[in-house]
Amino acid sequence: MAVQRRNTKQRALVLDAVRARCDHPTAEDIYLDVRRQDDRISRATVYRNLRLLEQTHAITCVKAPGGDRFDLRLDAHCHVVCTECGAVIDATVPYDAGADDAVARETGYEIASHSTIFEGVCPACRAKAARSA
Repeated sequence: MAVQRRNTKQRALVLDAVRARCDHPTAEDIYLDVRRQDDRISRATVYRNLRLLEQTHAITCVKAPGGDRFDLRLDAHCHVVCTECGAVIDATVPYDAGADDAVARETGYEIASHSTIFEGVCPACRAKAARSA
């Protein structure tokens, strides 16, 4: 039997903080944002609520190089990570749902989903490097 979890003020603050951002924030980013609203909230409470929101499919977690990022988008989509500054954005290329079936056939695994993360240098970091060259 699934455990029913009640919504709490802290969880609402965490979800509102994720909703207020469009930059795939880290848990620490969310903690700092929530802390501005409630200076009594602990880092552990924010981190625990982020994981609970992920488990209940209110948000998604992007397993990006450099650490987990959080995303309000629940649809299957790809991400691009800047290897210089760590920025994470949504990629506009279509998600390849057929890859799940192909990997399942090849490996015998029952594939639930996959994530695609592209890595490269963002336009801002490229421009900064060109100015300093």
